[in-house]
Amino acid sequence: MDGAVPSEILPAAEKVFGDRLPTAIRFAELLVTDGVVRGLIGPREAPRIWERHLLNCAVVADLIPSGASVVDVGSGAGLPGMVLAVARPDLAVTLVEPLARRTAFLSEAVTALGLERTTVVRARAEECVGKVPLADVVTARAVAPLDKLAGWCLPLTAVGGHLLAMKGASAAAEVAEHAEVLTRLGAGTASVRTCGDAVLAEPTTVVDVVREREVARPRKAGGRRGR
Repeated sequence: MDGAVPSEILPAAEKVFGDRLPTAIRFAELLVTDGVVRGLIGPREAPRIWERHLLNCAVVADLIPSGASVVDVGSGAGLPGMVLAVARPDLAVTLVEPLARRTAFLSEAVTALGLERTTVVRARAEECVGKVPLADVVTARAVAPLDKLAGWCLPLTAVGGHLLAMKGASAAAEVAEHAEVLTRLGAGTASVRTCGDAVLAEPTTVVDVVREREVARPRKAGGRRGR
């Protein structure tokens, strides 16, 4: 299997990635070969890597300002962080991932694709506070419920910056359910946005949380937490 774009979605891929499409195809090749062999992508996901993963992630770039710094929490196989770095070489992207086999893959992919402004950090999100510069944008995909995710991600977000959490049909319900927690964590406005409406059959749903203020960090409890 190679990383070629299926003909039926090639126009969408060309529109989303533009002149970065060859690099995106190379990343797709890495995902459907090494990514599958190393257990980062399920074999059944490989045939739909473009529709369900690459395009789904790339359209989130529409919400990110030019030249922004981005921290991607729980990067896994690089979704969405690596995809954003491929689509937007103007971004300074830090991929945060605790598992060694995943960070090894990400580091190799960064080198293979020549992503000079992308850094891989092996750590959980909470371990990065005070060690990784605060970012304009923090991204996450399928990591955790919104309250936990905000607890891990907002301390990595600059005041005035955004947490962009890729979510599914539960997005609006999560915003309503966890509104009080978000406020306690220093969040201001939280809204549900869609990306890729003009190019995707199923647009990507994103919860956009603005960090409004700093709050005191709670003392650590016992046990492992975060990503």
